[in-house]
Amino acid sequence: MSQHTILWADDEIDLLKPHVMFLKNKGYDVVTVNNGADALALVQERHFDLIILDENMPGLTGLETLSRIKIHAPGIPVIMITKSEEENIMDQAVGSKIADYLIKPVNPNQILLSIKKNLHSSELVSAQSSTGYRQDFGKITSLINDSYTIGDWMDTYRTLTRWELELASSATDMEQLLELQKTEANAAFAKFIKRNYADWMKPECPGRPLMSPDIFRSKVFPLLDSGEKVFFVLIDNFRFDQWRVIRPILSEWFTTDDDLYCSILPTATQYARNAIFSGLMPREIERMFPDLWVDEESPEGKNINESPLIATLFDRFRRKCRFSYHKINDSVAGERLLRDFATLEQNDLNVVVFNFIDMLSHARTESKMIRELASNNAAYRSLTESWFRHSTVSELFRRIAEKGYKIILTTDHGTIRVDNPIRVVGEKNTNTNIRYKLGRNLNYNPKQVYEVTRPADFGLPAPNVSTTYIFAANRDFFAYPNNYNHYVQFFTGTFQHGGISMEEMLVPIITLTAK
Repeated sequence: MSQHTILWADDEIDLLKPHVMFLKNKGYDVVTVNNGADALALVQERHFDLIILDENMPGLTGLETLSRIKIHAPGIPVIMITKSEEENIMDQAVGSKIADYLIKPVNPNQILLSIKKNLHSSELVSAQSSTGYRQDFGKITSLINDSYTIGDWMDTYRTLTRWELELASSATDMEQLLELQKTEANAAFAKFIKRNYADWMKPECPGRPLMSPDIFRSKVFPLLDSGEKVFFVLIDNFRFDQWRVIRPILSEWFTTDDDLYCSILPTATQYARNAIFSGLMPREIERMFPDLWVDEESPEGKNINESPLIATLFDRFRRKCRFSYHKINDSVAGERLLRDFATLEQNDLNVVVFNFIDMLSHARTESKMIRELASNNAAYRSLTESWFRHSTVSELFRRIAEKGYKIILTTDHGTIRVDNPIRVVGEKNTNTNIRYKLGRNLNYNPKQVYEVTRPADFGLPAPNVSTTYIFAANRDFFAYPNNYNHYVQFFTGTFQHGGISMEEMLVPIITLTAK
């Protein structure tokens, strides 16, 4: 560890010489003064990495010195030491954002521990994270190789996400190795999906996971049956790692029951979200409610009938439920929803869809500035956290918690950062999504895609008798040969959805119970 300079102000500093020598022997440069005024003068003259302040000094007290230091050097961590155990002094110190608070008598190791916590925590965490991940590397490889069920894959994905978040929060050289391991896992996951997905479409399949059409029956109906008022909040494009970064925000108001479910294919809003709200696979929606299904070729919005689809779900199960539906695309709509909160309380169920992350994903593709702001997964998570913390969605959750209502928080699909183009050729009216394609006469390498030639067996509509669906896996995306280089450059590094990956298919569903 490089040498750090510490300022220690205490009117009894001569009695603390053994403590000072102990710190110097540990490699710290310790400058001492016996009053607050001298401490303040030194802070104005030179840089210190950390300051130790005695609270009870003649002249300027420790708290007074602290407040003035915060004006001149607000970023320096301050450890306050005091003889007093009075709660109001602790409150003032903590309220002034001190780094630590120690009560005399203190021994040298107490002070050393506090210094390490404030000056070296990132180095120590990084070292420990690197060591921990190295030790777990072999276990994760075994998890990947031994994942035979969807539950196994969910455990594998949770483990990889935990390490991704831990390594991202500390400066280590392990991120690249983890990224390679995630790529290996997604390649194996794609093979698992290709082997099992068709079977999941069959009635009463024993290994079928909870999927998009099951959400209301499995998660919402039981809460309504028990007399709960329920808010069903769907955040579009919301991945498990993004949930993990906003969970600490919500933990102040809620206890959480975290789970994952499996999105249907394509992992796209038109298919997956409509399946959630209707309780049906897309082909069944098209067959039973043709006026509510919008084909790929239609210029209409693909999710304009979500509220009517929810109504059909309750009608089919002969359930009476007073519900509302709201789609929030901007802050104005969010503020309007908050103003109408008293009206929402009259309903049994309130469905709220937030489109911010989906808009962020699309904006990142189109805007160079947004690409810079969300250049990688860590930055993407950070923007999600900032939005959640400062937008109307956070206030909505707080109000729901105050009233004691239940929340089901989920998404329709996740998203993945793509970087490997695959050539595909299609007719003029082939859909534009770059993670899945459907159409006639598609030209592609079948070894590079998941190919569905009988859409009906997969619960998918077929606009034509010869319609084929193809899905990209891992971090692949489809590119047309025409103007190929421009197309590849435009989409490489963007966040996309529609295909097969853990990030897109294994998505969070959380029950939030007010504390």
